Amino acid sequence: MARDTVMKKPKDTRSALLRMMGYLGPWKYVILGVALLSLVSNLLNLWGPSLAGSAIREAAAGAGKVNFEAVRRYAGLMLLCYAGSALLGFGINLMMTVISKRMARQMRQDVFDKLMRLPVGYFDRHQAGDIISRVSYDIDVISTSLATDIVQILSSVITVVGSLVMMISISLPLSAVTLVTVPVSVAYTVHMRRKTQPRYARRSKSYGRMNGFVEEMLSGQKTILAYAYENRVDGKFDRINRDAADAFYDAEYYGVTMGPTMSSINNLGLSLIGLLGGLLYLRGIIDLGRISSFVLYSRKFAGPINAIAEIFNELFSALAAAERVFVLLDEEEEGADVPGAKALEHVRGNVSVDHVSFGYDAGKTILHDLSLEAPAGKLIAIVGPTGAGKTTIINLLMRFYDPQKGTISIDGTDIRTATRRSVRGAYAMVLQDTWVFQGTIFENIAYGRENATVEEVVAAAKAARIHPFIMRLPQGYETLIQEDGGNISKGQKQLLTIARAMLYDAPMLILDEATSNVDTATEREIQKAMRELMKNRTCFVIAHRLSTIENADRILVLRDGDVVEQGTHRELMALKGFYHQLYAAQFE
Repeated sequence: MARDTVMKKPKDTRSALLRMMGYLGPWKYVILGVALLSLVSNLLNLWGPSLAGSAIREAAAGAGKVNFEAVRRYAGLMLLCYAGSALLGFGINLMMTVISKRMARQMRQDVFDKLMRLPVGYFDRHQAGDIISRVSYDIDVISTSLATDIVQILSSVITVVGSLVMMISISLPLSAVTLVTVPVSVAYTVHMRRKTQPRYARRSKSYGRMNGFVEEMLSGQKTILAYAYENRVDGKFDRINRDAADAFYDAEYYGVTMGPTMSSINNLGLSLIGLLGGLLYLRGIIDLGRISSFVLYSRKFAGPINAIAEIFNELFSALAAAERVFVLLDEEEEGADVPGAKALEHVRGNVSVDHVSFGYDAGKTILHDLSLEAPAGKLIAIVGPTGAGKTTIINLLMRFYDPQKGTISIDGTDIRTATRRSVRGAYAMVLQDTWVFQGTIFENIAYGRENATVEEVVAAAKAARIHPFIMRLPQGYETLIQEDGGNISKGQKQLLTIARAMLYDAPMLILDEATSNVDTATEREIQKAMRELMKNRTCFVIAHRLSTIENADRILVLRDGDVVEQGTHRELMALKGFYHQLYAAQFE
């Protein structure tokens, strides 16, 4: 995969930052308490250097003049100040950790809820691994940043302001020397911000791409092994991994240079303080204790400025991650039902497709002026070569997409004037790509039917010809299916999904290569059971094995997005047209 050579700057840093902070709104009073505790903690910390200077001043009074009681008192107070500050700091960090984890939980919930509202087209355009990366890695980056950076920013502001006030009160000339380095630090930080932020954005994008590739390869591991494709997959992952590592290095390279550079600038300021402080001491303008306090305050003043580099470093990374999350949250959701849309009720199953044209991309039409009639209770088979538009018809029937031209009606009602939920609820669906989840066999069969009884689930399983298999399992219907059905065969998974569709109380059924993973004998038995179950219900079947749809009430033959032939099996064979060619090709 080619490496990105152009690194884009985030579009709206301020907006991303405000939206990040918006997630902390429910805890604003807790954060206010954290701010007050941080103020107390830092004031205690700022009192320490003053006490240290007083202790040094008493100790430097000269032989016979040292007040050891005062030295002990100042040292004891200093110890209490630092210990109290540390304890408060521990409590503050603990509170912010709890808040950040709850914020991350809320953000993940929002992202997942958004995913449930996005149209099918979004998932067609984005890799699952990239989406997972946004839900896990990117939100973790944001959470970690908010947990630590807010406390550091509060602490830094208090410490910088407090240290500056104390330094000015001790010596104005020394303070002026210290402030010389501040503009240099600020200018350097602004310069590095422009360098690092787009690199962090590229790092997040690279990790999403890598996660997407890994997810895709793991799902096809058996195919990779069967085709001895391991070395080439390793090579491709090596390139993607190298790109992600380079993006990480590129971002961290600039990030890690900020700390040492800021330290060098601060050390320059400390050297100037030492030089000028020595001259002032020799002239008797300032005593040793005040110089010691000033040096400690200057370190406290410079420390947060140095830490700001690290804070910005983490904020840039968090902002880049936040933008990826907010881009997902801002994706256009599946269109709302039209005003006044009504739920379909008492569906009989008369489906009409009238002069429909559709393409996933504006410049490429897949279905051209398609028309068909599916009377209630009839079995409609859709056949044709790969890419003819068979699955696209199913997508339109289920309103995963709406046609650009023409109308689709159920019982005379344009489905665009009905609620999506009721349109989709009118169909049960079994796809070629079977989906089962980690749960019991009972739960998987009853997935679309709340409060299904044991008797109803067993009846559906028997109709799908999977009941004997289930009863041979140690725990029967309570047997736990592993994630993605790893402990059962593909055929058994398909039978489970067929049983699920049979249990689902819908007036229409869609079968998209639903029996591709079962043997011919079982397939015929399932079809008999399905026909009995689907009496007075409309059934759409997409099939490649034409022998399985010979008894269909009507067969639609698609070619390049057009219905080129339609009729019964006998009628189409008598035409000796395209269907005859397809059938003959399978039985030569």
